[in-house]
This record gives sequence, structure tokens and C-alpha cells, in this order.
Amino acid sequence: MASVARALRREHSDPDRTLLAITESAVMNVPAAESASITTVLRGQFVHSAALAGELAAECDALQETLREGPCLESAIEQRTIRIDDMDSDDRWPRFAAEASRLGVKSMICFQLYVEGYNFGALNLHSTRVRAFGEDAESIGALFAAHAAIAFSSAREEQQIRAALTTRDVIGQAKGMLMERYGLGAQAAFALLSKLSQDTNTRLADLAHQVVADAEDSAEAGKGIGSGKVVGEGKGVGAGKGVTAGAER
Repeated sequence: MASVARALRREHSDPDRTLLAITESAVMNVPAAESASITTVLRGQFVHSAALAGELAAECDALQETLREGPCLESAIEQRTIRIDDMDSDDRWPRFAAEASRLGVKSMICFQLYVEGYNFGALNLHSTRVRAFGEDAESIGALFAAHAAIAFSSAREEQQIRAALTTRDVIGQAKGMLMERYGLGAQAAFALLSKLSQDTNTRLADLAHQVVADAEDSAEAGKGIGSGKVVGEGKGVGAGKGVTAGAER
């Protein structure tokens, strides 16, 4: 677990790489695991393989997505651990079991990984041997899944914080440009951005990105912000409702 923690720490800022590190570490650390996947069920219905370690994992996830049944889906949604000791004799998901066996998957174990609103996830381990996963594998896998869920959640939170900081910076840049161009104070410039956002039904962050992009385009053309161009005109903000028009009003 110490080794796993170090591996996840190296990828802590990127949720996708964190998930990949989780699947790869699971194969190396859980007894009998030959391949692994993290399956996400979005809005309770769409199956997505968020990370894969091994061809069997990819084929098994694709099978469940096609059939809309299988242990990964049930583990994710029902929030419980599911173990299949012998795929040929398991009758809980007959269509899936028959096809998975033909692929070469003889044993599986699935752990609920995380829950976020209507989105669910499961860590799935596969083996080509019958009765491959015993109590040790189940115990170690459960600890691993719990640790991995925390690491993944932290990575998502960090990514969201970074995105929020980036958005704040862009809004600050746009506000500064309006302050300089129209001689506005900080509050008045932000109020102008907010009003344009409401009037044009455009997200404040998107509008700020557009203001900055338009200003950079004008600067590259040697025109500057005050060349008479309506910032945002013809780019989703609405003709006649750009920053210049809003400022004049």
C-alpha cells in the first residue's frame, strides 16, 4: 500500500492518470489479478471504461456496455463487492457470463470505487483461471479500492480547483482590460462583464475568455482594443451587444 500511495501521489494532479495508476497497481498488488479496469456508469446508464490495464479488461468492459448487464455495473450501482469464482457456472448474468468465458475470463472480482450523484464507479479485476480470487485477494482488493477512491477524489478536487483559479485569472485579465480601455473602476468593470453575461446569456467565464482573445487578436493586428471593433461581435455574444456597445450604454 505504501508503494501504491507513492505511485498515486506522482499522478495526483491528473484524474485520468490517477485512474490508470490505480488499475496498473491493482494488477501488480492483488493476488491472481491479470487485468483490471475502472468502469464508470454515468447518469445511471452509460457505461464508460475510464482506465484499462490489459486487453481482457477492455473486451470485458465493452461486452458489458453492449449487453447492459454484468458484475461491474451491479457493483458500481449497488455499491458492493461482487465475486465470480467460475464464469461457466455463474447464472446471475447468463448472457455476459457466456460471452466473457469465450473471451477467456474465468474469474472476476469487482469493488465499488466511488459515488458522485448519479455517477458510479467500480474497480474490476480479471483472471483466466477458475476460482482465482480468494479471501486474501478480496481483502487486499477492498483496501486497495478504498485507498484508490480517496486518491481519485483528491485528484478531481485538485483539477477543479486549478480550473477555478484559471477562470478567476482570465476574468481578472478581462476586467483589467475594460478598466484600462474605458477608465472604469474594478467594481464597475466587473459589473459590466456581469451585465453583458446576463444580457447575452453567456457564461461569465466564456465572456471573459472572449474579451481576452479579442483583445489579443486586435493587439496582434496592431489595432489595440480601442480600434472601434466590438469585442465579441459575431462570436456568440451577439451583434451590437459586445463590450463596446455595453460600455456605451
